[in-house]
Amino acid sequence: MSIKSAGILHQLIFMEKKIEKKLVITPLLDPKTQLHEGSASVDLRLGTRFEVPRKGDLTYIDTQSRYFEKEIANLQDSYYKNVGDFFVLHPGHFVLATTLETLYLPPNLAGSVVTRSSWGRYGLIIATAVGIHPKFVGVLTLELRNLAEVPLKLYPGRRILQVFFHEVELTKVERASPDVFDKSAYLASTKPGTGKFGSEEAEIDAIKKFLDYGEYPFRS
Repeated sequence: MSIKSAGILHQLIFMEKKIEKKLVITPLLDPKTQLHEGSASVDLRLGTRFEVPRKGDLTYIDTQSRYFEKEIANLQDSYYKNVGDFFVLHPGHFVLATTLETLYLPPNLAGSVVTRSSWGRYGLIIATAVGIHPKFVGVLTLELRNLAEVPLKLYPGRRILQVFFHEVELTKVERASPDVFDKSAYLASTKPGTGKFGSEEAEIDAIKKFLDYGEYPFRS
């Protein structure tokens, strides 16, 4: 799986005319800085919205609860910080944020998110779910955690992460697919999104039917 260089990414963003092949990153405020020569990634900026977990009465998070979405909504506080202001991320704390930029990935590109090393060396970890699927559209939700011993001031508009883009090999059917956008649960996101879980009861029931699956687990 090849990684696209900054030069190739520049062509895909500014010179590609066909939407099904074009990589869209908007607003790309400073292409020379964000797509600097010799790199193989795009620098993206911190957005203005934050979702902060609130300590509540729940002793655990049950993703299979009938009231899961309502329970999670009651455990999140939303904050908006203007560009020029800052958000304080305390040691050990975990918050959700977004990129300032909105992205659209063509069908033959996938992305990987990493923290910019200049921030990582001060203890900031970005994204525990780092993959971006082909045909994704929206802002990226960032899982931020401070591993340092002192609070970090995070400034909306500052470049804090990098995205590496990988070429995806498509079948003939996929190349001919009329679908323009990804059909994931996070399509066209505009703010930090909590995790979404579908029903897996059928799969669980199938596992239970394996003879003595608990006594004789599968081994590689």
